[in-house]
Amino acid sequence: MNSPLSTRRLLLPLVPLYRSALAFREFRLLFGMEPVRRLLWPVISIGNLSTGGSGKTPLTIALAKLLTGKGIHVDVLSRGYGRHSQLAAKVNSEGSAEDFGDEPLLMARAAEVPVFVAPQRYQAGLLAEAGQSLAIRGSGAVGSGFSPDTRSAKSTGALAPEVGVHLLDDGFQHRQLARDVNILVLDRRDWQDGLLPAGNLREPLKAARRASVIAIPANEPSLEGELRRWGWQGPVWRMRRTMEVLSMNGPVVAFCGIARPEQFFAGLEAAGLRLAARTAFPDHHRYTVRDLDRLVAAARAAGAAALVTTEKDMARLGKRASTFPKSIPLIAARLNVEIEDQDGALDWLLGRLG
Repeated sequence: MNSPLSTRRLLLPLVPLYRSALAFREFRLLFGMEPVRRLLWPVISIGNLSTGGSGKTPLTIALAKLLTGKGIHVDVLSRGYGRHSQLAAKVNSEGSAEDFGDEPLLMARAAEVPVFVAPQRYQAGLLAEAGQSLAIRGSGAVGSGFSPDTRSAKSTGALAPEVGVHLLDDGFQHRQLARDVNILVLDRRDWQDGLLPAGNLREPLKAARRASVIAIPANEPSLEGELRRWGWQGPVWRMRRTMEVLSMNGPVVAFCGIARPEQFFAGLEAAGLRLAARTAFPDHHRYTVRDLDRLVAAARAAGAAALVTTEKDMARLGKRASTFPKSIPLIAARLNVEIEDQDGALDWLLGRLG
């Protein structure tokens, strides 16, 4: 497979311009022109350097379940990419991707913890903390639409007597919100990639030094050695990714609209499915009736037993997911992430949070 740089070589002259924009932002952060605000509760950021596809959403779900299993109140703060509203809101797991974004909707359903969305994650955090305070005081839940002010959470006077933990989804570049732990998800493709717009990296590799811990795929063990030789001295977590999907007697047609579709297709084959055809749409693609008609036609032509997609695409399809014919059902494959030495990783994390 060609590297991203080799496929977008014509854009290489624009990389210095992008690098200059990054340097200007670093200057603004350094001198307080972009204020960094802190929430009352600890914040664990999960993010990456690339434009997507590294597994940060499954890792966020896994961490939410681990922390909840320890009896800790956990919520997720997300931007809610692609949603229509700009107001901070609590995600309704029965809602739509248009209202909340596909990834927040998926996390609310899979992690079974409260998820809050807002363009500025600080506002989502204020809504989360205010809602928990009201719940503890027996005043009921806050409404789904809320527009908090931008004062420090510690000055609002509406503080919860019990402390929870915020998981900041896709937060590595969202530096306007202070975090207590910075988890960077990194794989070999990121390690060998270059900056936008010729490559897929939002920041250069040196930005990894901001991380508290780096999470890498378990099937890329040599990457840890390269990180150590590069100078990384912090913890390294290894993540095992497994695809959970129903077994099928015949071939299937797979489709998705995610950043790295080849990972999804390879995961399905590793799970034992036989792919008669595969279709990759752009990341966060909004499906039309015409798209679905073409997918059904392709499945019929291939004699497929079913259509298979990701949980994130299923969330984006919404009610249209129920319109597929019974002869060619639509099923979702779940990507699960498990941290090796899970107990050790959790002990380290809780130790950092104090």
